[in-house]
Amino acid sequence: MAPSIDPSSNTQASALEDVSKVKSALLSADSSSQPSRSSQPTRSHTPIDHIIANNAGYTDTVFEGKADQAAQVKQLLSSKGFMPPHLVTAEVDWFYQNLGIDDTYFALESVETIADHILALFGAKIMAYTKHSNSLDIDLEKESDNGAVFIHSSQAGKSQAQGPQWERRIDANYLDKSSVDKAYRLETYRSAGSVSAQSQQQLRCYFLAKCNFVEPPPAPHSPSFGDIRAVSDKTFLTKASDNTLDIYQSIMDQVLRRQGPVIEMFEVEGSRERRIVIGYRMGTTNSFFSALSDLYHFYGLFSSRKYVEHFSNNVTIISIYLNPLPASNSPPIEHSIHQVMKEASLIYVLPDNPFFQPALAENTHAVQEATYAYVGWLFAQHFCNRLGQAYQSLRNLLNENDSQQAAILNEIKLRFREETFTRQSIQEVIENHPTLIRLLYVHFANIHYPGGADDQELVPTLSYQRLVKEEVLDDNQMYDRIRKAANNTHERQVLEAFLFFNKAVLKTNFYTPTKVALSFRLDPGFLPEVEYPVKPYGIIFVVGAEFRGFHVRFRDVARGGIRIVRSRNRENYSINQRTLFDENYALASTQHLKNKEIPEGGAKGTILPTLDANPKLTFEKYVDAILDLLIKGQTPGVKEEIVDLLGKEEILFLGPDEGTADLMDFAAEHARARGAPWWKSFTTGKTAATLGGVPHDVWGMTSLSVRQYIIGIYRMLGLKEQEVTKVQTGGPDGDLGSNEILLSVDKTLAIIDGSGVIYDPVGLNRPELVRLAKARKMISDFDASMLSPQGYRVLVEQNDVKLPTGEVIPDGIAFRNTAHLRFKADLFVPCGGRPEAINISNVNQLFDSDGKPHFKYIVEGANLFITRQARLELEKRGAILYPDASANKGGVTSSSLEVLCGLSLEDAEYVESMLFKDGKPTNFYLSYVRDIQTIIGRNARAEFDAIWRENIETGKPRSTISTELSTTLNKLSEELEATDLFSNEQLRSAVLGQVFPLTLVKKVGLAKLIQRIPEAYARSAFAAKVAASFVYANGPNASHVDFYKHISTLLSQPTPPAAPAQQ
Repeated sequence: MAPSIDPSSNTQASALEDVSKVKSALLSADSSSQPSRSSQPTRSHTPIDHIIANNAGYTDTVFEGKADQAAQVKQLLSSKGFMPPHLVTAEVDWFYQNLGIDDTYFALESVETIADHILALFGAKIMAYTKHSNSLDIDLEKESDNGAVFIHSSQAGKSQAQGPQWERRIDANYLDKSSVDKAYRLETYRSAGSVSAQSQQQLRCYFLAKCNFVEPPPAPHSPSFGDIRAVSDKTFLTKASDNTLDIYQSIMDQVLRRQGPVIEMFEVEGSRERRIVIGYRMGTTNSFFSALSDLYHFYGLFSSRKYVEHFSNNVTIISIYLNPLPASNSPPIEHSIHQVMKEASLIYVLPDNPFFQPALAENTHAVQEATYAYVGWLFAQHFCNRLGQAYQSLRNLLNENDSQQAAILNEIKLRFREETFTRQSIQEVIENHPTLIRLLYVHFANIHYPGGADDQELVPTLSYQRLVKEEVLDDNQMYDRIRKAANNTHERQVLEAFLFFNKAVLKTNFYTPTKVALSFRLDPGFLPEVEYPVKPYGIIFVVGAEFRGFHVRFRDVARGGIRIVRSRNRENYSINQRTLFDENYALASTQHLKNKEIPEGGAKGTILPTLDANPKLTFEKYVDAILDLLIKGQTPGVKEEIVDLLGKEEILFLGPDEGTADLMDFAAEHARARGAPWWKSFTTGKTAATLGGVPHDVWGMTSLSVRQYIIGIYRMLGLKEQEVTKVQTGGPDGDLGSNEILLSVDKTLAIIDGSGVIYDPVGLNRPELVRLAKARKMISDFDASMLSPQGYRVLVEQNDVKLPTGEVIPDGIAFRNTAHLRFKADLFVPCGGRPEAINISNVNQLFDSDGKPHFKYIVEGANLFITRQARLELEKRGAILYPDASANKGGVTSSSLEVLCGLSLEDAEYVESMLFKDGKPTNFYLSYVRDIQTIIGRNARAEFDAIWRENIETGKPRSTISTELSTTLNKLSEELEATDLFSNEQLRSAVLGQVFPLTLVKKVGLAKLIQRIPEAYARSAFAAKVAASFVYANGPNASHVDFYKHISTLLSQPTPPAAPAQQ
């Protein structure tokens, strides 16, 4: 039962005005509702196997030569002469006998080092005496390649706000950097005695030793890989008791089965001591050891000893021995220990949270509140209405179809987004309004805390008390409180962003017991229309210690790639922070236009790692956090059911994008391990041999559609490809770039890729380009001897390069970033590069002095390479341009059909048909790939012809027609899903017979395929196929009569054959 707040502590409203009063009220709660401080430990929630004997669990080090060593130290100090001779014996005896330093120290250190430390302590005493201070500051250290020793004076239960910050230093220099090749185990003890009679401080000793693992280390997936005796440090094995080994083995087993931390608590018989044991995968969090100290100090606990053990199977286990501070007003350890366990998972996710600083402020936020503040801080950075009414008024006055006015508007938009709400200004608002942030947290927790106030597992902590005791304001009351508290419009908008966040969250893993990152499923209704004119269907916001990320989709059934946005330096990272969601939104929107012919609507995910983060780790955390929202939690204490305001099952389909091509296997296998029935379709781009994926680059899927548009231009204009000159971004190392080289026979003048720029006015050597494309190497590996005298190559690392014309290039990076604006050719094919590389601000550089474009034909293979206004300007000046949403949809089609295969085949069928046998693809696999290639070519040609025809008939720009086709098709598809056309069995079979590739129909049979796939997916596939075939045949402005005729045509088509009886 939760204790009530002492009435004498003041009213609730006034207590809210001062967090220290609230904390005081809580900590002085009526003792009648709490166990006596001297009572036996409460065991109502502690399993019997989690009550352990009162011993250390480790063998204490006993140094037999301690007395002889002390004598040698006395002799050495006497000979040095720095200490008065008559004090030497007393100082050495005090050091050896009274301070309570563990024998590990004396066994590790030399006589010379100990003598130096005793001299340092003697000097500290003299310093304290001259300052008339009762505190004795002791800081002793020694580091070597094999380990380190740190000894310092420490007050129990207090985090250090200043000074050496030993634990943070240990984290940064040893624990965070540990790997199987170089790991350090840690033992740390608090001395029993105080440093002097005048001070209550004790000594805290840290002993770090380089791990010496049992040899040989077991191979992953081998039986001994999870055996603690086969993967331990040898010293640990000699010191750990059998019971400790059994406990750690159990923890290790769980760590190897999941992504998140394993957190267990053990009671110690006959005492109030509690031991927290935490296991996790090595390297998956930083600053965790020191952050845990801040956590238990917040609840009035101190540690007598702590251990950090690393194992050669990449498992780390931390063991902390916790005790209550004597005569403390904090909640009893019997209660607070459960909250420490709950909040340790939040500390694991965000160990370095600027809003949780118990060492710096008495009235700091509790961990849950501080985590909420951190998430709201990031949310506000992305979603405060940065443009506002002034921008909208200006936008209404200007003509966005005028290139100069559009350029001005674009510059103003960029400036507003950079300067209106900075990270620092938002943080200051949060720090200046702790009471409002606390109320906003209660507003959030009141909805999403599983079980709410009736949860008997909760304990009387600050967060819990606020949830069940404090005033819970409704939306209007919160708005009113914010309006009154905010000092200006800026503060009001920041604080309102928190409320928008609360109202947008439909479900979250915030209160899931173990997690690796925080995830929030958001209703996109909060997005300002001025910035985001088309509302997405759903948004997922993911927050981790070393990254943030989004997933945006425009329909319930949607698919798109996951992109890791890398930052070259801190300035670039700052830019990426500001633009991450905008880039994600634009990518998903483009994907939605591109996905017009397939069941899935458009979606995209983005991950922004910090500068020093491991991109692979951030992806793994991102995926696991999203799965928390998709899979119903059914494991008590690990993955429990969450509050779901959405009320319906959701399935996401993820694909590869920049930086994630080799990570799709993990996502599929992890979804499978977590019990997702749709694991086969969760990701596309999986390894073909082992998971049945259809890699775009190997089979040239994206390039097939891009080539259809290039060939279509040649076909319509009667051009000979060998005579066409071309400039290409995206080099021979990439998917699109390499296949564009391999599939073309044109005269390529220039290629721009990540390594630099290469140009030859007579055409780059084709065989050399083919060699690089087959080897997937950048143009930095191009044989420069094959360039003509007028040709050149400038790499990004080069400066002051003199070109054959005499021009000097001062900066290779700057030249690479703008080189696409300087070349001229018949054809321009962007196959790679950053979004908006050509925009309204620089598009004029693509025209010569007569106003003619540098390129006659542009087929946009790379996503978002050219902005909408820039496309219109290029087309107005005469360029024939096909945008990305039309040209590069081949990969989208391939991925969709990969998803369809996973949904259509049962697990055994999938393994038999799609996985390679003896390293070779099955006949079914090869036949299915051929079907995909045929469908890609057919769809691309149909859209190319539709756009060309519409341009001839209406004179509209092709990029505009492309968007109109996509918009009309998507709208029609959504309308068809809402009709009962799908219920017409004859029409359904006729249409879906064209959706399922023939190879799949022959194996399973159409009727059975329709039964197997989810109905929502089947409806979407049906609607998309009907809409695409109708719009491509009749244009975006066709009549209802045209549609009736089209349906009649579909009904007249024969039904595909059933599967053979033996299959």
